[in-house]
Amino acid sequence: MSKADLHRRLNSANEIILSVKGRKSGKIIPRPVWFVYEGNTLYLLLVQGSDTSWYKNLLVDPMLKISVNGIEISARGKPITDSNRVDDIVTKFKSKYGEGDVKSIIQNLM
Repeated sequence: MSKADLHRRLNSANEIILSVKGRKSGKIIPRPVWFVYEGNTLYLLLVQGSDTSWYKNLLVDPMLKISVNGIEISARGKPITDSNRVDDIVTKFKSKYGEGDVKSIIQNLM
């Protein structure tokens, strides 16, 4: 698979399957997630804030797998905690998924 093929698949998808290793069970745990893809970076939004299980698992083991339209890639996750960058990423999610949907997710966090 070429990088161009991966870029096309990510640009045409609305969600991916994110798989992380369970911090307690050690099992691989897949789950669908929304994402924004820009350049070579894939941004994910924590629906339940830092209490999200996949985020806690990622903090213990940053290796993850991403599946998009039949293609699976391995990657290393890195949390973004700078509030200005987080605000910018939320804006990107609003642009992709619509302000109403993202706003309702954000309100559920509070």
